[in-house]
Amino acid sequence: MLKAGIVGLPNVGKSTLFNALTRSRKAEAANYPFCTIDPNVGVVIVPDERAYVLKSIAKTNVVVPAAIEFVDIAGLVAGASKGEGLGNQFLANIREVDAIVQVVRCFEDGDIIHTMGSVDPVRDIEVITTELVLADLDAVAKRMTKTQKSAKAGDKEAIIELALLQKLEPHLNSGKTANTLTATPEEVALMKLFQLLTAKPVLFACNVAESDLATAEQNPFVQKVAEYVRTHHDAAYVPISARIEAELIDLTPEDAKAFLKDLGVDDSGVSSLIKGTYALLGLQTYFTAGEKEVRAWTIKKGWKAPQAAGVIHTDFEAGFIKAEIVSYEDLTKLGSVAAARDAGKYRLEGKEYIFKDGDVALFRFNN
Repeated sequence: MLKAGIVGLPNVGKSTLFNALTRSRKAEAANYPFCTIDPNVGVVIVPDERAYVLKSIAKTNVVVPAAIEFVDIAGLVAGASKGEGLGNQFLANIREVDAIVQVVRCFEDGDIIHTMGSVDPVRDIEVITTELVLADLDAVAKRMTKTQKSAKAGDKEAIIELALLQKLEPHLNSGKTANTLTATPEEVALMKLFQLLTAKPVLFACNVAESDLATAEQNPFVQKVAEYVRTHHDAAYVPISARIEAELIDLTPEDAKAFLKDLGVDDSGVSSLIKGTYALLGLQTYFTAGEKEVRAWTIKKGWKAPQAAGVIHTDFEAGFIKAEIVSYEDLTKLGSVAAARDAGKYRLEGKEYIFKDGDVALFRFNN
């Protein structure tokens, strides 16, 4: 299961947000730095109403939704790349995740300490980015030292790797992140082997006050983050009120909807954040639907039919013959597999078929 790491400076609402995402109180949330030391881990369901629509078509009572893992990582401070605060632990933990959700504080509150003395989300982003860039520069320098010997000896792979490292070093030195480097598809694939922190996709969670949630896009702090994201990062942002989301944990779905309606919003910010993280990880969903269950399966965008089959069982990929496919839109419009088949919307696809989000599939394979 792919992991997203929740990061940020101390006291920006990371642990509160983690508790809201996981609908738990696993993470201690308190008004002092380094409240989180050991990372908390939680599995989070990806909101997707399509599975419940398919449930009635398949005439089953069981729905198994898609899920991703969130990790609440200790707060970072300036100097983390040199071991300040919990820097070494922070960097080790973030290296293990596939994407970064960076929580930035976008509200004023005199009762909640800000470790840098004032609220400035762009400065906070730059503090964390700088520490990650410095850690990556160190990693690149060490890798260059190791690679140079092999490159000098004529090793073709080492020569290609060294050229990329030499391209990366000045880019990072200018304060830019690895994921903004202009690179060929081959270089992007090679860069994954370097496990660079700034090569990971980033989503900024703009933590706003309860009173600002309905008008978050007008919040001047959120507007600053939006502008920064557009000009500095290949990233996205989602406004959210971690405090409100934490209050929803103990409410029934009906009471939660009523609570949000009173605040002037229709949907949970957590829902948008989870969906945004899912997209950030380059993921999409296909479904299997039968009398036993409707299940959402998570795959990478661009995967072909045998790879998609393999997430169910490796035997499905190894013995793949064909995939029976109908799109979610066609199936729900027509109301049944039989009607979809009669309308010519149910089809057989081979090994080169690239799965689309929302495909409903049945696999044929050799045992």
